[in-house]
Amino acid sequence: MFVRFDMVLFDLDGTLLPMDQDQFVKAYFGLLAKKLAPLGYEPKVLIDGIWTGTAAMVKNDGLITNEQAFWNRFCQLFGEKARQDEPVFDAFYRNEFQQVQQVCGYTPAAARVIAKVKEKGLPVALATNPIFPAVATESRIRWAGLSPGDFVCYTTYENSDCCKPNPLYYARLAQKLGVAPERCLMIGNDATEDVAAAKVGMSVFLLTPCLINKENIDLNAWPHGDFEALLQYLETL
Repeated sequence: MFVRFDMVLFDLDGTLLPMDQDQFVKAYFGLLAKKLAPLGYEPKVLIDGIWTGTAAMVKNDGLITNEQAFWNRFCQLFGEKARQDEPVFDAFYRNEFQQVQQVCGYTPAAARVIAKVKEKGLPVALATNPIFPAVATESRIRWAGLSPGDFVCYTTYENSDCCKPNPLYYARLAQKLGVAPERCLMIGNDATEDVAAAKVGMSVFLLTPCLINKENIDLNAWPHGDFEALLQYLETL
């Protein structure tokens, strides 16, 4: 059945920005641990604390921002003095974090699909899981060969109050964008996190080059394929 979309949403990591998630996390945490070691953070304890703070964001129920959820939990582990280290985290994302680009891929197809959507007269939003601050998200957008200005909105831990795969994330984003979820197309690579958009009525296309399918979901339930398949699908809009 033909659906007229008013908005196209894209995931970032593994979608517009090709990557091996394990390599990305290893490089990211390694650099962060090195940055914070002089402040007294033992590497393994720090990394466990980051994961715990991330889990708090994933469990966030919409009452506070993800930023608040992370720092509240992080400070429960390391004490309120940890808030004084926020500027060091910010400096890390502006500087050392840029080295993580070396373990990420790149495809010119990312810019092509964005251009194709805009040729159709449709606005584009970036629905990346909002567990990073804006400075880190903007960097990863640029690593993909794109600009933050390409998107009418991009979700970060500062401007979001829930995460994927919580359907509330998609409902809140559609509300923020002023569009009905049923008139949105979500394009991503995670068969759990991105397919969750369908629970609020969004259409979904799964991009498969960096597919994540931990729950072995039957992909035949959704349009899916590589960038060429996506471009062909976009032609039908």
